[in-house]
Amino acid sequence: MRRTGLAACLMLFVFLGARAARAGVVDAPGADLEISLITYGPGRIYWERFGHDALQVRDRLSGQSVDFNYGVFDFDERGFFWNFARGYMHYMIDVERSDLDEADYVASGRSVVRQRLALTPAQAVSLRAFLLWNLRPENAIYNYDYLTDNCTTRVRDALDKVLGGALRRSLAARPGGMTYRQQIDRLMSPEPGLMLAMDMGLGPAADRPLSAWQESFLPMVLEQDLRGVKVSDGHGGRTPLVSAEQRLAVSRIGAPPARPPALFWPLGLVGTGFAILLLATRRRLPRVHGVLAIAYVAAAGFVGLVLAALWGLTQHHAAWENANLLVFNPLAFWLPAAVWRRARGGAEASVGRGARRVIGLQLVTAAIAVLLHGLPLTVQQNQPWLALAIPIWLAIALDLRPSPPHS
Repeated sequence: MRRTGLAACLMLFVFLGARAARAGVVDAPGADLEISLITYGPGRIYWERFGHDALQVRDRLSGQSVDFNYGVFDFDERGFFWNFARGYMHYMIDVERSDLDEADYVASGRSVVRQRLALTPAQAVSLRAFLLWNLRPENAIYNYDYLTDNCTTRVRDALDKVLGGALRRSLAARPGGMTYRQQIDRLMSPEPGLMLAMDMGLGPAADRPLSAWQESFLPMVLEQDLRGVKVSDGHGGRTPLVSAEQRLAVSRIGAPPARPPALFWPLGLVGTGFAILLLATRRRLPRVHGVLAIAYVAAAGFVGLVLAALWGLTQHHAAWENANLLVFNPLAFWLPAAVWRRARGGAEASVGRGARRVIGLQLVTAAIAVLLHGLPLTVQQNQPWLALAIPIWLAIALDLRPSPPHS
């Protein structure tokens, strides 16, 4: 990503270039302005998996063309990584010559699609004025949110502003095709470990039904949705918003899958297999059993701490109220000593009252997690994580059941 201050330097370049010519992007009349949406497909690096987009403003007469995008941040910002972890992310708008900007994406093998938009001269001038105003240092930075205020929603909202709300009215009336969770899993599926971590960390907000307007937080979805939007032509009629479309580059990376991967059976098989392994090693290999059980309860406790921190200490709204806390609980850190004592001493080894209460509470909360899916409400779609965790907890509970009485 580009450094802070680059936007201001490039804005100066635009202004100077405009002064040197008869007209340019900055002062061309609206009739000479051509506005396009540029959509870049997913890249190879994990942060590029969601794609990107920009608004292109071109002066037909002089040929000057620049791309405005809202996806710039500064690694050198004070406390950047701490703010990132807490959900306080500062992004900014940037501008660059269209040929240079798009060449970077073509060189990296990403697809590039240009959609020319049927804006009236007055709308084109209004959009240009807004983008130049937004480019000023005092207006350039905004508080980024992955799902509701990102580099694509900013582009979408800028277009909706100059269209008088017509874009929102059109898209809000249509149902979306997927939820936030499904879209994230679909696009992150080439990175399985990161996809699973993100899926586990998403709360019920990621599973609410979306309108097409909400789902257009993704560049490729916005690109697709614009094809069905019609707007006023300025003469009392209606015209498609996308007046022409051109694929400038074909992806050399491969398109993302059309649907998210099914996680229930893979995670369910892993959980059941681990539970069977715990039961199989319980008597024959007690130390191996103890190590495996301790590894699981420690991992469950750590995951629970992370989920609780995301909910209570950050602004990552999509991670709040996470029902996975019902099966991955920080109280699991109470159990390693009891698990190891039982592994070494066998069924006769005592298990403390605190450990018995924790494992009993864990079984109760796991049952609640299952019962939640019977409610007639939108419930967090965490069935794969229940299928992973519950068999293992049952195996550990069997191991920690009270010792048989002595005769």
